[in-house]
Amino acid sequence: MKYKVTLNGKTYEVEVEHGKAVLLDEYEALAPAPASPAAAAAPVAAAPAAAPAPAAPVNLAAGETVASPMPGNILRVEVNQGDTVKAGQLLIVLEAMKMENEIVAPKDGTVVQVVTSKGSVVETGAPLVVIA
Repeated sequence: MKYKVTLNGKTYEVEVEHGKAVLLDEYEALAPAPASPAAAAAPVAAAPAAAPAPAAPVNLAAGETVASPMPGNILRVEVNQGDTVKAGQLLIVLEAMKMENEIVAPKDGTVVQVVTSKGSVVETGAPLVVIA
């Protein structure tokens, strides 16, 4: 099967057969063209769409960073900035390989920063929460 995957502004065309993936092509992702010249000429009253907010910088000096132990999707975030947590308390529920994994607080403290959000896709080692 062939797949087109766009990641960080680049599109990759990949072919997967019997457990092997082969990169067929790589190219810059392009914005879609306007639907028609008449639609492009019509005045638009709506405000321009806001750009997605950049990820908040992680303040590593503020405390201990709880990192993702594996790649996956964030299903739930159980804490907010400023919450007091106990060692072993549930912080995040991470779905990986159809399994829900509970990410717990490594120590007692206060949540200084919640770096991720529900629906985010994270990689191994990605910061999730900072606890002081």
